[in-house]
Amino acid sequence: MSQENVEIVQRVYEAANRSDWDAAFRAAHPEFEATFQRGPFAGTHRGREAVQARLADQRVAFDSLIMEPLELHDSGDQVVAMIRTRLRPRGSSAEFEIRNGHLWTVRDGEILSLVTFPSPEQALEAAGLRD
Repeated sequence: MSQENVEIVQRVYEAANRSDWDAAFRAAHPEFEATFQRGPFAGTHRGREAVQARLADQRVAFDSLIMEPLELHDSGDQVVAMIRTRLRPRGSSAEFEIRNGHLWTVRDGEILSLVTFPSPEQALEAAGLRD
């Protein structure tokens, strides 16, 4: 198990929850790419700055947006994160919770990519960790 890769991914969530983009992307390759399968930013975004801009834009709509990794599974150069996201839309007292999966590729201490999945099971399957 690459505990180092798991720790790198854990630090990304911690920094992103503080909106500390410098810390969140510290280990990202300059050509890092993120693929979002749903939502207003669906598609693949390339480059640290483009991904950071999408994430920052997403947070504008919420008074609170916290991504909590419930489980992190290592699979070689990949880390699967089972995520619970708690959201409170701007100006509202309503809170929502979403569970999904993220698949990170981390090589030699550098984050190469992120792919989000609508369910944790799909992320596990994509990493070959589920029958």
